Amino acid sequence: MSEYTMSIDGQQQRAQQTFDVINPATEESFGQAPECSEAQLEDALQSAQRAFGSWRQDEAARRKLLLTAAERLAAKAPEIARTLTQEQGKPLAQATIELQTAVASLKGAAALPIPHEVTQDDAKAKIEVTHRPFGVVAAITPWNFPVMIAMSKVAPALLAGNTVVLKPSPYTPLSTLQVGSLLNEVLPAGVLNVVSGGNALGAKLTGHPLVRMISFTGSVATGLKVGEVAARDLKRTILELGGNDPAIVLPDTDIERFAQRLFWSTFWNCGQICLAVKRVFVHESQHEPLVAALTKLAQGVQVGDGLDPNSQMGPVNNLMQLERVIELTEDAKKNGAKVHAGGERLGRKGYFYPPTILSNVHDKTRIVAEEQFGPVLPILSYREVDEAVARANATQFGLGASVWGADVERATEIARQIDAGTVWVNQHVSLTHKAPFTGAKSSGLGLASGKWGLASFLQTHVINVSRG
Repeated sequence: MSEYTMSIDGQQQRAQQTFDVINPATEESFGQAPECSEAQLEDALQSAQRAFGSWRQDEAARRKLLLTAAERLAAKAPEIARTLTQEQGKPLAQATIELQTAVASLKGAAALPIPHEVTQDDAKAKIEVTHRPFGVVAAITPWNFPVMIAMSKVAPALLAGNTVVLKPSPYTPLSTLQVGSLLNEVLPAGVLNVVSGGNALGAKLTGHPLVRMISFTGSVATGLKVGEVAARDLKRTILELGGNDPAIVLPDTDIERFAQRLFWSTFWNCGQICLAVKRVFVHESQHEPLVAALTKLAQGVQVGDGLDPNSQMGPVNNLMQLERVIELTEDAKKNGAKVHAGGERLGRKGYFYPPTILSNVHDKTRIVAEEQFGPVLPILSYREVDEAVARANATQFGLGASVWGADVERATEIARQIDAGTVWVNQHVSLTHKAPFTGAKSSGLGLASGKWGLASFLQTHVINVSRG
């Protein structure tokens, strides 16, 4: 049993109280995280405010330190990936990829230019449009990709010149605490503070008057609460919220070619991805072949402890989420759904639920209409493509979507009709720093990734000098 520490003002701090972190593969505690007190949170925020004055001054130093941080994180990645697997559940190979992506976020941010534009320079005036940091940023991260999402927020925020107080999910705080400890060996005191605790801590953090910006990733319900708190004193916000991503499979799709890609677009990380495919609309002529192909793949997946090198899919992260997956699947079955693979919790210790393929479901069935965030895929048929587009759009969510087909131009034209922040063609959950990540409708506000994500952590500042 290990105990982990928080990073506050460059120091590693314990807390008077701790809470257990459960390994979802064993249902047993394997580590304890500090329960941050109000006084410690205040210290973290005050230290971030103090550090802001000097941290914002030297852009070259910030870039250099981000690269140094990336090197240190890369060196410790195997150790942190193991912790990540134990607290989150994902296979160690997937945890390793997550750490590599986190390292890439630090390196990528270090290379991004901070915008500076001269819009007028003549005898009358010189006008410069510059960008500067907000101040203290509150970053709150979820349990599905705790390290990757943390660094996708921290890296651009720090490059911009902000300081950060980071709070991970209480389900997966330990790997983030390790990262915080490591980076505080590199960064000046107060630049990055990492605290841990329950939902009440998040509310106190986001509502604090020293916080000038909030970057939150989580559910729509919690995101709405964060938005309400931010509006009270006009804190800037980035809200990366939930999704119920549709995939439209066109009549000309090569099922054999794309089945595996579509399958893992659903079941990677046990389906616990906001951008995962969560409902498939397939033309009625292709319905049976697609169901058969996905069923075969599901039946062949090795589900087990993420530390077992043979495991392809780990457990659901926590009991509450497992119970939701079970509830929605049972509701579908009661309403006539046909189970082709999975459909029942595995009868052994751990929050294991197998990849599940359902058909004979309807748009209003809860497993289709709601975001289940788990390893269950409902497959629905359609007759006309326009009908499929309308049904795909008939949701409050608008995070991602995909269109699959042999005629790429036709598929692309259909993709333009989908109400989502990102629509892929013949792929899904393919993120890149060459494109922004954003949500439509209830799936969020603001931009992340690449130069667009950096811009979200900067406020525009105009210098207008008269020469008259």
